Amino acid sequence: MTNETEEKNSVQQYALAYGLHYETENLKQAFEQYKHILQEFPDTREAGYARSQIQHIVNATVPREKILESQMKLATAAFDQTSKQN
Repeated sequence: MTNETEEKNSVQQYALAYGLHYETENLKQAFEQYKHILQEFPDTREAGYARSQIQHIVNATVPREKILESQMKLATAAFDQTSKQN
């Protein structure tokens, strides 16, 4: 569970990221701010919201084929890692 100060800070940071994303439409800065939230406040609701917003930015900026290619590589690597452990 997070403390009250951490939660307040995460809410403020998310508001900043959201403003960059939707008000000024600066996707690069918004993306960086969302990443910061994930790193600094990983156990907050805002981290969950940030993950969702990052996915929106990825979908808006990365060609669908590249996303699929990356996802397949990640899945293959995970399967390979699991195979090595067994």
